[in-house]
Amino acid sequence: MGLMRRLSDVLQQKLNALLDRAEDPTESLDLAYERQLEALQQVRRNVAEVLTSQKRLELQAAQLRQGQQKLQVQARQALAQGREDLARLALTRAQAAESQLDALETQAAQLKEQEQKLELTAQKLQAKVEAFRTQKETIKAQYSAAEASTRIGEAVTGISEQMADVSLMIDRAQEKTARMQARAAAIDQLVETGVLDQIGPGAQDDIDRQLAAPAAEAAVEERLRKLKAEVGAPALEPAGEVVRVLGEDQYRVRPEDQGRLDELDERLTAALEARDEATYRHTLEETVAFVRDRGERIPDSVVVRSDRVLPGGDMSLEEAIRVIEAAPSRPVNAPGDAG
Repeated sequence: MGLMRRLSDVLQQKLNALLDRAEDPTESLDLAYERQLEALQQVRRNVAEVLTSQKRLELQAAQLRQGQQKLQVQARQALAQGREDLARLALTRAQAAESQLDALETQAAQLKEQEQKLELTAQKLQAKVEAFRTQKETIKAQYSAAEASTRIGEAVTGISEQMADVSLMIDRAQEKTARMQARAAAIDQLVETGVLDQIGPGAQDDIDRQLAAPAAEAAVEERLRKLKAEVGAPALEPAGEVVRVLGEDQYRVRPEDQGRLDELDERLTAALEARDEATYRHTLEETVAFVRDRGERIPDSVVVRSDRVLPGGDMSLEEAIRVIEAAPSRPVNAPGDAG
């Protein structure tokens, strides 16, 4: 097993232990409830947007009806003046307005159906949020009572605080499972009811229909981009392994540099096993320089798990050996062993 992967295992174990001690189940439940409320507000905003689009279509339909009536009157006036050509032009435009009106009414009906689906989704999500809130308060009360009972029991029996409380671990695991199930159910409901569907563009008049087609396509793409940003579309994680240099930063090494990184890792491991201080120092400096030069530094604000951990440039051979010996061994063919 490679040096950097064993160091990564040690660091991951330490971080997991720190997170377990810092975790507060009551705060986790409150956070899950707030996220569900945010999802509910997003659905309600979508309902308002659909309703606005529907009203806009109704206004456009009313304008078309007025224009159609005007064209009918103009056709009658043209015939009265003996201008059959003008009457034919007015009737042609009235017929085109009729087609546009039919298209608007079809889109308005689709928006009405979409609005009804969103309202039903909002009602179901509201019920789930209320049920989760009740469950959350119940679990928090049970947890507080269990915590108080545990403290009293430890005080009476003299049990050390460092001993594991099995019943408390089970309660915490159940709370986490319930929270994740509620969140997954809410997301599935939004997807199944079509909340994330796009709304089509409005109809155009007969004069601008051909000229407005490219602009309409561009508007659809822009609305799709904004909608993805609002619903939080997941971003793809860049390719490549993440390497942490102890005491410094994390770097993402591209797949094309993977072979060179593996070669340096093997040389560094061989130097450690041979207790060769000079080779270890030279190889460590070369590896750190390679990672800094070829890798992409990951900002401190981004939290990502390290695939490999590299000793710091000032770590001696003995210090590196002590860290390696403290790491748990894994079988040679264990999953993830690429060093």
